Amino acid sequence: MKPIFSSFHSLHSPLFHPLLPPNCRPRWARMESSPPHDSRSNQNKTKLIVIMGATGTGKSRLSIDLSTHFPHSEIINSDKMQRYKGLDITTNKIPLHERKGVPHHLLGDVESIDADVSPSQFRSEAGLTIANIASTGNLPLLVGGSNSFIHALLVETLDPRGDDVFAAPHSVSHLLRYDCCFLWVDVAWSVLSDYLCERVDDMLDSGMLEELAQFYDPTKDDSRVGLRKAIGVPEFDKYFKKYPPWESKENGTVPPPKEGCNNQARRAAYEEAVREIKYNTCRLAKRQIWKIKQLRQSGWELNRLDGTASFEEIMKKKEWRSIWEKEVLEPSVKAVNRFLE
Repeated sequence: MKPIFSSFHSLHSPLFHPLLPPNCRPRWARMESSPPHDSRSNQNKTKLIVIMGATGTGKSRLSIDLSTHFPHSEIINSDKMQRYKGLDITTNKIPLHERKGVPHHLLGDVESIDADVSPSQFRSEAGLTIANIASTGNLPLLVGGSNSFIHALLVETLDPRGDDVFAAPHSVSHLLRYDCCFLWVDVAWSVLSDYLCERVDDMLDSGMLEELAQFYDPTKDDSRVGLRKAIGVPEFDKYFKKYPPWESKENGTVPPPKEGCNNQARRAAYEEAVREIKYNTCRLAKRQIWKIKQLRQSGWELNRLDGTASFEEIMKKKEWRSIWEKEVLEPSVKAVNRFLE
């Protein structure tokens, strides 16, 4: 068997994927900051808290935690796939009961699943939302993993004709139109990759397969626009194309193939879809981390918060909350307090 971090040509191998940790089966206090910025240049700018990080690192959790310490906070979503209405499990939207009454904006607000939300469109909509929040005296918190959206919103000037700002060298701007406090939640890759794979399994247990089965449209299974770009949709579209969900419903649900399923080909196709979701999720996280490092190298003053220890405890099914509060939440509260003062 080849090493787990072999070349990308093994993407469709049924045995392994290069970004997945070895034990990832189909189902189977630190705060570092850049030097302080010159506050004189930001005196007339709107203050904004920006929570960044790869998928699965606890950004939403931190935003709600911070809202309990800063009760006049309002959260603005900057995750592209979470803009769309629908696929709440697949896109990992924070459930309503976990929001604790904190207002959320630009979350599940795009009705057309085939519409593409551009960075310049997000800049306009989120900019207006921030202005409205600030006008009431409340504190805006920008939270999400779409770093192209974050860059488009925050920079002084944006070329709307530009595609991916991270694709061209030296194209990331450090001149920002808001006075920002950046909180970057980071988790060691060896821990995060394991967690992301386990999270996919948890999502499937929570009804992700049924959600995707209801979303499946055989007339559009080759269409990759809007919400159809969400990880999980293309992977299971290939599975549903071979095994349509309406042919395997039991009691109105679509169960995954069971161990010992007589149709071994169907079970193999299901397991391949799950493997690809895990691989693509890890690849997305890697790309997000790279972009964040690009922003930091370009002069963005990011406070790095190490959530590794708390996620290690989560993976062990042990009490993690006290570690999270000590190593992520408390440094964040201190950073925000200093920023606001």
